[in-house]
Amino acid sequence: MPQTLAGPKPARLIIDGEVVDAASGEVFQTMNPATEEPVTAVAKAGPEDVDRAVHAARKAFHGGPWPAMRPAERQRLETLDNGKPIFESRQVDIPMVAGCFHYFAGWATKLTGETIPIHPGWLTYTLREPIGVIGAIIPWNFPMIMVGWKCAPALAAGNCVVLKPAAETPLTAVRIGELALEAGVPPGVLNVLPGPGSVTGAALVRHPGVDKITFTGSTEVG
Repeated sequence: MPQTLAGPKPARLIIDGEVVDAASGEVFQTMNPATEEPVTAVAKAGPEDVDRAVHAARKAFHGGPWPAMRPAERQRLETLDNGKPIFESRQVDIPMVAGCFHYFAGWATKLTGETIPIHPGWLTYTLREPIGVIGAIIPWNFPMIMVGWKCAPALAAGNCVVLKPAAETPLTAVRIGELALEAGVPPGVLNVLPGPGSVTGAALVRHPGVDKITFTGSTEVG
């Protein structure tokens, strides 16, 4: 008799340090591509949820501890932030994502400015400061690795992130967001909003509170 694996619990949004339902109460189904059967329900983030997440990230950036935290402290938290995938991903994704977070955690203590002599007795200096709120949009094909590539450098530099995973593969990003909270990442620093690109992604890229967009995707997404 074939064995049936229990599906994961319904996935929800992560906004301002809390795991919440979508404001509309809407959900969508994520599907198993091998069996074409539903895996679980996922909260469908809409424009109101995007607005809440961006404001949470903005609040965390301007008034929270993350941007002002000593780089060594951000470095310690970055090394804890990775996910727990299936067997196939275990051989590639986990080592790569762990390496990605470790690598950029190392940069947290090395992103410094320069002191430049411009005249005898005179010096000028530069500062490297975080940008602010980063909107990150990732595709379906490497859901765990893409979280690392987008979020690790942004967080290490002291930014706050609103992450929109692909609607086909949202569970990994949601779990990594949960692990970030467990690791001690402050509320609002990493927000995760599953949903369709035409709704969630569109609202994210148009939001005036987002300082920079990073995405990997199709021409249509761009």
